[in-house]
Amino acid sequence: MSSVPSEEKKYDLDELALSDGGSTPALALSDSEKDEAVKQLAEEYNVNQKSLMWKIDLCVVPPFCLLYFLAFLDRVNISNAKVYGMQTSLGLHGEQFNTALTVFFVPYVIFEVVSNYCLKIVKPHLWMSMMIVLFGVVTLATGFVKNFGGLVATRVILGFCEAGSFPGIFYIMANFYSKSEAQRRFSIFFSCTSVAGGCGGAIAYRIYDLNGVHGLEAWQWIYIIEGTFSAGLGFLLYFLITDFPEDAKFLKSNEVKFLKKKLEIYSGNSGFEVKQTVKDVLEVFKDPMLYLGALIYFCLVIPSYSYAYFAPTIIKLLGYTAMDAQAHSIYPWLCSLGFSIILAFASDFHKFRLPYAVVAACVAIAGLSMILAGGEHYHVKYGGCFLVACGLYSSMPIVVCWISLNFSGHIRKAVGTAFVVGFGNIGGIIASFIFPDKESPDYVKGLGICIGFTGLAIVFMFLYYGLLVTRNHKKLTATSLAKWESYDERTRIMKGDLNPYFRYLY
Repeated sequence: MSSVPSEEKKYDLDELALSDGGSTPALALSDSEKDEAVKQLAEEYNVNQKSLMWKIDLCVVPPFCLLYFLAFLDRVNISNAKVYGMQTSLGLHGEQFNTALTVFFVPYVIFEVVSNYCLKIVKPHLWMSMMIVLFGVVTLATGFVKNFGGLVATRVILGFCEAGSFPGIFYIMANFYSKSEAQRRFSIFFSCTSVAGGCGGAIAYRIYDLNGVHGLEAWQWIYIIEGTFSAGLGFLLYFLITDFPEDAKFLKSNEVKFLKKKLEIYSGNSGFEVKQTVKDVLEVFKDPMLYLGALIYFCLVIPSYSYAYFAPTIIKLLGYTAMDAQAHSIYPWLCSLGFSIILAFASDFHKFRLPYAVVAACVAIAGLSMILAGGEHYHVKYGGCFLVACGLYSSMPIVVCWISLNFSGHIRKAVGTAFVVGFGNIGGIIASFIFPDKESPDYVKGLGICIGFTGLAIVFMFLYYGLLVTRNHKKLTATSLAKWESYDERTRIMKGDLNPYFRYLY
């Protein structure tokens, strides 16, 4: 008996609902049905999806990679400057160096949500390129400070200028990719942290040859060269940084329409055209999901910044000279680059985040334990640095991508991403004080604190996962659906991922 081929199901793409007369929104479709609807959408708008994704990847990711490379380089070069004698030159004593690290985070934390909100008012390419030029100039000025007061002043201004870089990039990128496409792009972008850490050591290694030139010490040349480099590239990035998809100049009109519809199918209406109010912002802060995500990132930031700030010093204490310590600090960063990208591709392939974030955090705990227990076995401690860098700088992008993509809609994504990153960076204040010079070379307390917070991050990851599972189950109950139907259209758009048909990513 011959079989009759079934007619291919068609979707009402204008209404984002099944064309068979049903009322099920596109968000309620299965993953395979969504993929089929997007395929049909691409045909309707005459878009080659593969070519479009390559175009987006080339126009969106590299400029943001360069931006964050510069931001992170200018933020942590103080650790390289310390190795070259900055403390002695400026007469720093007691906790003054740690205080200089801390004051950076005060404006950095406060202005992150404000910066993301401003991205809907000022075009991202202008806002973010201006940010780069300013923190490049401030970094350059740091090379000429003469005392503790001058260093504190430049660190405060630097924190203010850099505040919007990291959450802003995640916010913008999250509006170009679906949940199954985002992790590898986010991790490639975040890998700039590893590249910046490695390059910071490499640049510092070569800059030592300038020690004494024009009466300036090597640590001053670190700031002068890196600050000039950042400020100059900031002007170039004005022309390279993209705006949101609706305003992206590199996209054709049919590609913009396709991309917007595609992301609506996967994540719901973004609400880009809806005017946002302060009340909308405050509404996001009522969501416990926001605070669990922030706690995960907070716990990971403490060991991550601790490593970024103190790795050259720790490696120097293993018996290397100042120059050799800069050179040997490069290799763990490079190793973490490859490990992060491998986990990202695997995470996107399996469409899971939790297992990979936990595995990476466990790798970091193993590395911190090796440094702590290594004693006089310096090669064991140095090997631990590789695991710490690989684990922490792989887990962090997975976590931020996981949290960011679970927020849907411009207002929830902007506020949610900025608050998670902003609150998390309070951990940088703690990191500034847990490795005091008087506790070298073992740093038992600091390493123990880092292990504890990394373990706590894993606990919060499972709590966050539990909240997502609970919400996914509760969303489709009769009570939740009835409540949703009672909302007006604007309220539904503003609630974003609270839509009962939006499924959270695990």
